[in-house]
Amino acid sequence: MVDSASLQFVSPYAFEAMQKVDVARLAALSDPELRLLLPCLVRMALCAPADQSNAWAQDKKLILRLLSGVEAVNSIVALLSVDFHALEQDARKEQQLRHKAGGSNSESILVSQLQHGLTLEFEHSDPLRRLRLALSELLAIMNKVADSNGEFFLKSSELFESPVYLEEVADVLCILQAELPSLLPIIEVAEALLHVRNGEWFMCLLVANVPDSFSEVCRGLIKNGERQDEESVGGRRRTEALRQLCQMNPSQALNIRAMVVEECHLPGLGVALTLDYKPDMADEAVSPLVSYVSGLLLGTNGKVRTWFSMFIRNGQQRKRESSSVLWQMRRQLLLELVAILPRSRSTHVPNDTDMDSESSSGYSGLREEHVVKASALLRLYCALMGIAGLRPTDEEAEQLLQLMTSRPPATPAGVRFVSLSFCKLLAFPTLVSTPEQEQLMVMWLSWMIKEEEYFESAAGVSASFGEMLLLVAMYFHSNQLSAIIELVCSTLGMKIAIKPSSLSKMKTIFTQEIFTEQVVTAHAVRVAVTNNLSANITGFLPIHCIYQLLRSRAFTKHKVSIKDWIFRQLCETTTPLHTQLLPLIDVYINSILTPASKTNPEATNQPITEQEILNVFQGLAGVGKARSQYTITTQLLILYYILSYEEALLANTKTLALMQKKPKSYSPALMDQIPIKHLIRQAQGLQQELGGLHSALLRLLATNYPHLCMVEDWISEEEVTGTLPLLRKMLLTSSSSFQNVLSGGPGLLRILEHLTLLSAGDLIPYAEALTSSMGLLLEDGVSRRIIQTVNKLWMVLNTVMPRKLWVMTVNALQPLVKLLRQQRYTQNDLMVDPLIVLRCDSRVFRCPPLMDITLHMLNGYLLASKAYLNAHLKETAEFERQAQTVSNLGLSGQPDTPEVTREELKNALLAAQDSAAVQILLEVCLPPPQEDVQSAPGIPMRKQVGDTGAGKGAQGEREAEGGLLSDLREVQCLICCLLHQMFIADPNIAKLVHFQGYPQALLPLTVAGIPSMHICLDFIPELLAQPQLEKQIFAIQLLSHLCTQYALPKSLSVARLAISVMGTLLTVLTRAKRFAFFMPTLPCLVSFCKAFPPLFDDVMSLLIQVGQVSAADVTTKARDIDPLIARLQYLGQKPQEIRLSESKYSLRKRSAEELGRADPDVQLCYQIEATFMDIISSSTQAL
Repeated sequence: MVDSASLQFVSPYAFEAMQKVDVARLAALSDPELRLLLPCLVRMALCAPADQSNAWAQDKKLILRLLSGVEAVNSIVALLSVDFHALEQDARKEQQLRHKAGGSNSESILVSQLQHGLTLEFEHSDPLRRLRLALSELLAIMNKVADSNGEFFLKSSELFESPVYLEEVADVLCILQAELPSLLPIIEVAEALLHVRNGEWFMCLLVANVPDSFSEVCRGLIKNGERQDEESVGGRRRTEALRQLCQMNPSQALNIRAMVVEECHLPGLGVALTLDYKPDMADEAVSPLVSYVSGLLLGTNGKVRTWFSMFIRNGQQRKRESSSVLWQMRRQLLLELVAILPRSRSTHVPNDTDMDSESSSGYSGLREEHVVKASALLRLYCALMGIAGLRPTDEEAEQLLQLMTSRPPATPAGVRFVSLSFCKLLAFPTLVSTPEQEQLMVMWLSWMIKEEEYFESAAGVSASFGEMLLLVAMYFHSNQLSAIIELVCSTLGMKIAIKPSSLSKMKTIFTQEIFTEQVVTAHAVRVAVTNNLSANITGFLPIHCIYQLLRSRAFTKHKVSIKDWIFRQLCETTTPLHTQLLPLIDVYINSILTPASKTNPEATNQPITEQEILNVFQGLAGVGKARSQYTITTQLLILYYILSYEEALLANTKTLALMQKKPKSYSPALMDQIPIKHLIRQAQGLQQELGGLHSALLRLLATNYPHLCMVEDWISEEEVTGTLPLLRKMLLTSSSSFQNVLSGGPGLLRILEHLTLLSAGDLIPYAEALTSSMGLLLEDGVSRRIIQTVNKLWMVLNTVMPRKLWVMTVNALQPLVKLLRQQRYTQNDLMVDPLIVLRCDSRVFRCPPLMDITLHMLNGYLLASKAYLNAHLKETAEFERQAQTVSNLGLSGQPDTPEVTREELKNALLAAQDSAAVQILLEVCLPPPQEDVQSAPGIPMRKQVGDTGAGKGAQGEREAEGGLLSDLREVQCLICCLLHQMFIADPNIAKLVHFQGYPQALLPLTVAGIPSMHICLDFIPELLAQPQLEKQIFAIQLLSHLCTQYALPKSLSVARLAISVMGTLLTVLTRAKRFAFFMPTLPCLVSFCKAFPPLFDDVMSLLIQVGQVSAADVTTKARDIDPLIARLQYLGQKPQEIRLSESKYSLRKRSAEELGRADPDVQLCYQIEATFMDIISSSTQAL
């Protein structure tokens, strides 16, 4: 028996020559090397080749010449002379016999009973018998492997262990496999050879003689291998065999290692191949071993990570063995670590004088070319200890600490190394075990603090380790240990299980020796802001430190002003937005409004001043040619700050009132100068870069400025394409063009059309000129197209500067008397009293384009007024309640005014405001007296309302005769659209307006023009129950139009109720009131019957009752009238027999001659008869 280590293996040179069939290289091999390859070379020389080229013929001659001097060739030639077909048949028969016998070796077809040992038989046998002996032994091993179910065994075989015959046995084995490949698949043969001594040597020879099978054999061995190879003898033998194969063919070693990782088998083999790997070009930065192990533990494949971690854990449980692959790996890593340490670095801890000396041997710096490698080694040891559970030896821990406390050069890689070292100290504080090591760490941390600014400036990086030190110190002070763990894991780039209890020693060092809270706050405020801060800058920045200090209220506690730092950082921002900016603003606002403690209510931060805010928006409103020097990101962040501040101020009113503290809010004048809508419009196009800022601004806007979030504005907003810059020279520069509006109509129109080509932002400089001359558009003779173009431009400007535009427009459209007095309204005036908008020049009410603008402003200011009053109520409620409580101390019988009263008063004011606006608008819909005088009683009301008279001069000429397509009709449509929106937004407004009532002449317009009027059906029963006769009459008249417009089941039920109420009132009303009630309501019965024919009987009954009462009153006066009751009853019973034409003629004639001077009861009788005739007429027409 011989050790395989003493055997000669095939060299990489020889294997490559065989693989490429390089005859020249083969000729250069020594005799011992050539001896191992004879089986393949002899077969190559004797077998008929597939390649018939002259080149191969010459190579074959060289091979024959090479073999001619080797004695062992004759024995191999003799082996190839055997009848392999017969041999294969016998072998298959023996396999069948073995299966039947259950694997017993009692009988053999290949080999008869052996009289001597297997070795002696092999020595004395002829070539055929040698083949039979080897084949029988190999098949027996293969069968046993197949039946072993994966359990490893080592078979003692005299044939494979005798050192004298190893080469002859190898020849036989190679010939057998080459000639009987179907019987002896090379993968199964290789698997069987693992179970005999010297198996890896035989395997290498077998593969060397069939070089194309290298990858196939390796993959088969890996697939059949163990998940943890060092756990068993079989795994170690398999690893060693594959290692020898890869040493024979080193160019494929990395591919074999990739197979190991892919299959998650034999982790030790992967490490061993990495240890054996010698790259042609050595990478100075990171060694192959560090790269390989780091890739396994820090890669994205969790299965691979778990598999290799198990290899580390299991390897530590065994005794330390020099032959163990794991210990070889650890030794190599330690050697690499020591190699990059500064030469003079030792465990000696110098005193203070040594520390000040730059030539101190204990503190020599890490060389620049070693920094990247040192960082990679640190991360690898973090992964080995944190993920794989490696327990470092004392030697490893000491050398690691020496490396971590090294001082790198001031480069970006050096900054990264210091950050990693610091986080490794936090993650594995057990590395610091002795007082000397603890002192070394403290001095290194002190060096970090001292050198942080130099490193940041010299390395040219924004995220330095100084911010991380500050952040960790703040976390320790606020006891946020989980945040420290998250920070460490994020910096190291791996998830490590760190127990918070393990950080107690580090916490003591940080909070008591290095960073007291006062030092932290004083240092933080001096840290420079990050220039051009954006999401592209990763790592831990000053903003993270300031955010944590604000959260812990450290600045207010130690009276350190942070306002200037925050403002500077907000001014140094760009897109894409950094995720920490919005939380920073929120926590800053909270620190302004909420004191750090109740005992010290003055301990708050200072807000950003109004002047600083104004500077940010300077030049943005388009007043001058100056452009703002701040980015859109800064402006949006300041806007977010202001809106959030105001919202938080209202939300904390109660808390602030209890502390008798009232922070100052920003003035309305400041808010008026900020182009909020313009900024929001720009933010809309930058949503991807701004993250959640756009949605946060919309939320604040909807809460505090609902008039800037009207739905119609969002729907109508469209991007207007720009035009050539040269066009700007032709644009409007002053209002002089409007002064000659009549004479220069075409020129003005051309200028306005050019303006429509501009984008909304470019129109801002011309807003004042457009609005200030709007009053001139009301003069007679102005082209309608000019007014419509101004309307279009106004709507575009409304998308970017609505609030300022509204104020300028309201002031421009004032009546001439107010203009002469130069009375100017402000934004606050209009929010307090939105009805100022409707106190404009009366000519606006008959100019549809300008009326459209007026209605838009009215709707906006009504919404603004609601928000203003709500904010005012919240702002003053708590403080007034506190003041009332103080003033009432000691006074009895003076209870506080309940809060619900204030809320009710506010709601009442808003309701009065809305209803007044609706009533004014309804009044605008009425034609003026000069338009109505020509309306005859017989003309339908819808035409009367739409009619226009000739008394308006040039204004009347613009309206079409006949009335429907007139300015009045267009204004009515615009008003109806607005009223519809108001009724839908708050149905209570509709109820209030109809309880107040309005002219009956407008009912056809409102019912037909306002689609939401059907909601009146809900409260008409309540209106009918009112005691005022006027409201009851209005309810019935409204119901008659609603029934015609909405013939619904609900309308039918309300109509039945109305008829019932009319019948009840007939019995209770006095004679004068009866006349006043029934004269206007009786014609409504016609509409009821027309909409709902089933009501005919009820209406007839009511009319007869009214007629009886009226006729009775007439008879008491001894007045002789027609037998009304009999005629009514007859009409009710036989309506089809009535000749309508004669009745109508006689009725009209009687009315014209007698109605004016008739008694009221007589008039009522005639009205009843006329109602009868109208009902019958409408019913017969329907038939």
